[in-house]
Amino acid sequence: MKFLVDTQLPPRLARLLASKGYDAVHTTSYPDGHLLGDDEIVVIAKNEARTVISKDSDFLDNYFLKGAPPRVLLIEFGNISNLDLLALFDQHLHEVLVFFDDGSNLVVFRKTEVIAY
Repeated sequence: MKFLVDTQLPPRLARLLASKGYDAVHTTSYPDGHLLGDDEIVVIAKNEARTVISKDSDFLDNYFLKGAPPRVLLIEFGNISNLDLLALFDQHLHEVLVFFDDGSNLVVFRKTEVIAY
């Protein structure tokens, strides 16, 4: 699976996913990546067949309204340290991936639950 980690999430998340064998890049890997708008991120995700990982609820709205980007992992943790975020990913990544493998295109990841649509 290929991931595109949005700007407001730490680059360390992309590195964690890459260390587990996934093709994961952070938006800051692209030219002017920290300035990429949602529409540009959607284009990258579509062109490179990447699942967008974001805390930005606009991706949820775009998914339901436009079906774009094709796959979204929406993070709804609220305020959390980067270390805690990485620990939650490490703990629940398998569950998230199973939902995508089973055909879900939208997964909402919360501290206490993972919901697939």
